[in-house]
Amino acid sequence: MASIIKEIKDKTAYLTLNRPEVFNSFNREMALLLQSELDACENNPDIRAIVITGMGKAFCAGQDLKEVTSPELNPGFKKILEEHYNPIISRIRSIEKPIIGAINGVAAGAGANIALACDVVIASENASFIQAFSKIGLIPDSAGTFFLPRLIGFQKASALMMLGDKISALDAEKMGMVYKVISSENFSEEVNTIANTLANMPTKALGLTKRLLNQSMTNSLEEQLDLESKLQIEAAQSDDYAEGVDAFVNKRKPQFKGK
Repeated sequence: MASIIKEIKDKTAYLTLNRPEVFNSFNREMALLLQSELDACENNPDIRAIVITGMGKAFCAGQDLKEVTSPELNPGFKKILEEHYNPIISRIRSIEKPIIGAINGVAAGAGANIALACDVVIASENASFIQAFSKIGLIPDSAGTFFLPRLIGFQKASALMMLGDKISALDAEKMGMVYKVISSENFSEEVNTIANTLANMPTKALGLTKRLLNQSMTNSLEEQLDLESKLQIEAAQSDDYAEGVDAFVNKRKPQFKGK
């Protein structure tokens, strides 16, 4: 049984973490397969949005501890970080297509931080978020120390990482950790609606917006203004911009192609 299930519909790729018996915790096989599937999505021009979600009751419980405690299977933390989690985070941020984190259940450890790296994070009311690392004497990885303070502030992030509190979906929404909380009954439908909306938008411009947001993490104001100017000129030369203006002038619905 594949540890990642991929389904493509309506210009969106749905990548489902599929190890429900261990709450979709990562082993080496699943980590490498997720990277491969993300690469395939990036290189397929027909895919214009990506959804990452989990099978069963959990989104992802982080690292499979059975793997790291097994003398035969343990790849070692250096390999786990440099070959598993860091490349996953880098791909999520560098792929210039909207990536939706559809958090269907508990997201713990690396699972929580992979969720936070997505462009739009939607949580089921049953979801929860745990910076579980301190519980076993580890430090947050998978860019948690980068994204979480920027999302919710230094003090909240510091406390959650040190105390390892379990945060409900509604509290995560109030903190600004996630975009939106959806009832469990409507979760799949709402995820599909948002994914379909993004996939039919001018995804060329969305990709450039993502690049700007990435750079804003480290740029000075002047550097960011310069980059905005450069990328706005690039956006203005796109087919999507021409289509959007023509549709507005002629009072019709635009048909964007992500070019």
